[in-house]
Parts: sequence; C-alpha cells; structure tokens
Amino acid sequence: MPKGKGPQGKRITLKVAKNSLRVLFNGRRRLELSKMGIAVFPKCLLELADVEEIDLSRNLLRKIPNIIEKFQNLMWLDLHSNQIDELPAAIGTLKSLTYLNLCNNKLTIKGLPEELTHLRNLRTLNLGLNCLETIPTTLGALKELIELGLFDNSLTIIPKSVKKLPKLERLNVKRNPLPEFAKEEEPIDTIKRIESLYLVEKKDLCNSCLQTCQGERDELHKLENMTPEPPEKPNFSSLTTPNSTAMDNQEEWRIK
Repeated sequence: MPKGKGPQGKRITLKVAKNSLRVLFNGRRRLELSKMGIAVFPKCLLELADVEEIDLSRNLLRKIPNIIEKFQNLMWLDLHSNQIDELPAAIGTLKSLTYLNLCNNKLTIKGLPEELTHLRNLRTLNLGLNCLETIPTTLGALKELIELGLFDNSLTIIPKSVKKLPKLERLNVKRNPLPEFAKEEEPIDTIKRIESLYLVEKKDLCNSCLQTCQGERDELHKLENMTPEPPEKPNFSSLTTPNSTAMDNQEEWRIK
C-alpha cells in the first residue's frame, strides 16, 4: 500500500496544507485541496482556521465534522463532487459565509440541518446534483441569496418562500420532475449551447460521464469524416452549345 494512503484516503499533513495556501488578488487566503483523495476532513487544518476560503472539491469526503465552526473567517467554501450525505449543525455558525457549493454529493432533506438557515449573509448556494426530493421551506430565511442551484434532483415542488426570496436573481431547477415544466414541452433545439466549459482530466471522470463524453466525441468524428456531395450541375440537354439559341435569334431581337 502506498505511503500516506490507507482505508480513509490520503493523509494531509500540516506541511502539505501550508503548501496549498494561496493568496488571491483580493487579499483573501485560500486553501486549495481539490482532487487530493481526501476522505476525512484533515484536523491539521485547524492550525489554519483563520483562512477566508477553502476548496475541498473533487475528494472522497462523506462527512464534515463539527470542528468546521472553528473557521469563523470563512467566506467561501467549495465542497462539490464529494460523497457528503449530511451537513453538521455547526455549519450554521459560519456567519461570514457568502458562497457554499455542495453540488454533486449525496445530500437528502435529512442531511440539510435547520441551522443552514442561520447563514444570513449567504449569496450563492449550490445544491444541484444531489438526492433531494424536497427542500426546507426555511431556506426562505436566506434573504441575501442571489443564486440558488437546485438542478438535477428529484424535486416536485419549490416552496413559495424560496421563489419569493427578495434578492434572488438566478434559480436553476432544470432536470427536476416539476409539474409546471411537464405541462409545456420545450422546443427542440438542434444547436447545443453551453454556458460554462470545464476542462478536466480523463481520470477525474466517473464511468457514466466518461462514456457520455466518448460517445459525443465519436459522433463528432463521424461528422468530420463525412464528405459533402458536390452540387448537381444544371443540364441543358436541348442546347448543342451554350447560348446557341440566343445566338440564332439575336438579330431578330435587335430589330424589335
């Protein structure tokens, strides 16, 4: 078994964490720990609990411990693409948090604590690609929320308290079995458009995503290899030479 790895994933030391610390253009300090095979929240991060941003995306995390409450300066937390099925109540103590990305996890309604609504400064919350059949009506207490992602879940209703959030500008509920979207079928658009493009390595894709990408790539190659047929040339079978009829009658036209 490789050194530093075990049944709980890669072990992050304080030295590794310090080497992952970046200072952003706005002066904030960010811990960049994405794609490091982390399965357990590293306790050594408590030595760096005064950071403003943490990126733990694309790891193997299942739980976020209550020690997250020690990060009182935290304004930006990215936990997308893990295996998190439950958030701790202590998440509600992060009063400075404005950005929280929980996309592509295993969260259900039971995994969202009531204390989540204590994040009164939260402006962006991404809960897309989870296992949500419903969301708490208490999310309507997040009055500063500007962007809310709920796409690719199993939602059949969006609470009115959420729809009527005073500052909400972007609400993404695509690919949910919502009745209001089932009534009207969207027109078929033969042109595929994208809003964002993410470049990832092949090894970071799950099997289903990899198969989808390979299928689309194969279709693109088929189109590239197709040779367009040349346009048919007009056939003037009744003319012996081009403009022969015009040449025969040109004197008559001049007289007229």
